[in-house]
Parts: sequence; structure tokens; C-alpha cells
Amino acid sequence: MSYAEAKAKYASMRIDVEAAMDKLKNVPVSLHCWQGDDVRGFDTDPSKPLTGGIQTTGNYPGRARNPEELMADLDKVLTLIPGKPKMNLHASYAIFEEGQWADRDKLEPKHFAKWVAFCKAHNCGCDFNPTFFSHPMCDPLTLSSPNEETRKFWIDHGKACIRISSYLAEELGQPVIMNIWTGDGFKDIPADRMGPRVRYKDAIDEILSEPYDFANVKPCVESKVFGIGVEAYTVGSAEFALSYAAMNKEKCLPLMDNGHYHPTEVVSDKIPALLAFFPELALHVTRPIRWDSDHVVLFDDETKELCKEIVRCSGLDGRVDIALDYFDASINRISAWVVGYRNLQKALLFALLEPTETLQKMQNEGNFTELMVVMEELKTLPFGEIWDEYCRMCNVPVDGEWFAEVKEYENKILEERK
Repeated sequence: MSYAEAKAKYASMRIDVEAAMDKLKNVPVSLHCWQGDDVRGFDTDPSKPLTGGIQTTGNYPGRARNPEELMADLDKVLTLIPGKPKMNLHASYAIFEEGQWADRDKLEPKHFAKWVAFCKAHNCGCDFNPTFFSHPMCDPLTLSSPNEETRKFWIDHGKACIRISSYLAEELGQPVIMNIWTGDGFKDIPADRMGPRVRYKDAIDEILSEPYDFANVKPCVESKVFGIGVEAYTVGSAEFALSYAAMNKEKCLPLMDNGHYHPTEVVSDKIPALLAFFPELALHVTRPIRWDSDHVVLFDDETKELCKEIVRCSGLDGRVDIALDYFDASINRISAWVVGYRNLQKALLFALLEPTETLQKMQNEGNFTELMVVMEELKTLPFGEIWDEYCRMCNVPVDGEWFAEVKEYENKILEERK
């Protein structure tokens, strides 16, 4: 079937294919830098293990070892993905001139000047994350530590990240989502569950006392069920993060990562629930498998449902800030980036090709039989032809063509990193 025939098939159901593609190509979606080097960053010894609930598995050859290699890999990725990507950085990806290293509590905007140049070269914005893990000042707690010196170090780090986020927003002319997440917690049952949370709340309050324009810098609070080494108790639980955001709407957003909940919970259902109360929320898209939250995003049922709820709730009109967040060291890292990003774009396009108003009218009028019939018939419309046309519109390879470029890059570039 040709694109014209596929477009006509959608038009028969009163779906405007071109309007859907035009909408999607202007939706910013953040691409996470940490897939390319297994969350190592550039500010600590790369031979040391990750800590703070973070762990990568696998040793596929070709991991980026420095800023130049990471940016070269990202250059390649950006030629293979459609849409409007933003970069997403952790503070640990600061780039230092020789002799200019600074610890995390002393980071400055100048340490991200090369990332600004990279983003400007690609005409993209940039989101940002303080890095509250894999550092000697994790004791193992950070913002919830009973040690005042430890807590101050990490509060100062958070404030520095506010200033860096303001710099990124000013330089790139786009709002910066600045996500606060820590792996603070305990491996076994704690004697005091409330104390760490009170300290955590007070520490976030102090971080957000740093001046910033909420229209340009949007701090978020992200929750998690547990991590490696913190299986029994996580300070920043879902209840904590959501309550903090609800009580501080004027200065921060809630952030949901769809891998940070119990296995039977689905974030797709949480999106409309939160948007009934919050004007805006942030979302990290990943793929959880049992206890692990960071597999490459697939074009699977939950990813489709996430994107349907984003579209149905007008989330693409500035109400939902979308980013990817996963890291897999067992496969080609560039392919991991590309597969995940393209699948999220597919799911968003699939959702935009739904006659939302018609379906909602059926529901409101009680026409549940027809609603079920139409929703099922939508699943077999010729979506593949529309997706290929969208890729052509964005000047990137269609499915079946891009992987050969990755293999060529691996043979020429990645193999030499062994």
C-alpha cells in the first residue's frame, strides 16, 4: 500500500494524517546522554562502580570514554531520529578544561559551555539533572543524610544545578526541565522512616530557594520504588514526591518515570489523574521488566497507552514534558538510543492518528459497543506507511534502512575503542 492509499484509509475515519505529522515534528522530546557511556560521566574515576541505586549490565564494545566520543555518537544518533530532540544532561557530564576540575558543589555554567555549543549546532534545547549518586560524598545518603556536612554538600550541588539550568535556558532559548532524583534509602528495614523524609523535604526547599524563573527553569521531583542496595526503603517514594510537588506547585513539577512504580502499576493511568490537578508534569519513558526500570523503550502496549493519554489530555500542548531514560550496555548503544527514540515517536504518532473527539463522544453518549469496535479497527490501519512518510518528512531513514548506518559506524568508529 502506498502512502496516498494509507492516508485515504485514515481520512475515511476522519483522521487528518498531515496534521498529526505536523504536530509531532514540533514536539520536544529529550534524549538522555547517559545511554552512550553507561552513566559514567566525566567528573569521577570511570573505573569505579556506580552507586546510589544505579547499575548497568553488559560490556558491549564501543562505550564513549570522553566528551568527544560521546558527542560524536550523539551526532550520529541525531541523523537517524525524527522529530524535535532536546538533549538531557546529568551534572556529572560537566566538561573541564585542563586543570579546571570542580567538585559537584562548585559546578558552574562554564563547565557546560561545550554542551551549549553542541546544542546550538543541532538547534536543540537541553534539560538537566543534578547527579546525586556515584560520588564519595554519598554516605550512602545525600539530601536525606543525618550528617549536616554531607547534606550541605548536596544542597549546594542542587543550587549550582539551578544556576546551570538558568544558563542553559538563557543560551538555548528553551525551558529547562531540571529533575531532582536521589537513590537515598536503605538495604534493610529502617528504624526511622520519617526522619530522612523530613530532612529530604527541607533540603529540597533549600535548593529551590536559589532564585530562578519558573517559566524557564522547571525543577521536578522524581520518585522511585527502590534501587540496588536500597531494596527495603526509598526516601523519595511516590507519595513523598507527589505530595511535595502538590504543595509547591508554584516552584516545581511532579515527574513520573514509568519504571519507578510497582510492577502492577501503569503510569498511563496516572497521567490524566495528575493533569486533573497539575497544569504541567514531566515524564521519563523507559521499559520496566520486573524490578529493573531501564530497558530500551519498545513500541509496546504500555508505551502506546502512555502516548494515547498524553495526546488525549492535550499533553503535547505544553502540559507534559517528555524525556527518555534508560541505559543498556549489553547491545550497541547507538542502536539503543535510536530504537527507543523512534519507538516513542511511533507511539506518539500512533496516538495522534486516533479520532479522539469522536471516541470521547461515543463514551459520553454511552455507545460502548461502537467505541470498542472502532478502537479495535484502529489497530489494523496501515500505520507503517504513515510512519515511513513521517521519517521522510524529517529527512531521516525509514525503518529497514537506518541500522546499516549504525553497523558501518560500529565497524569504523566503535571497534577502534576496544
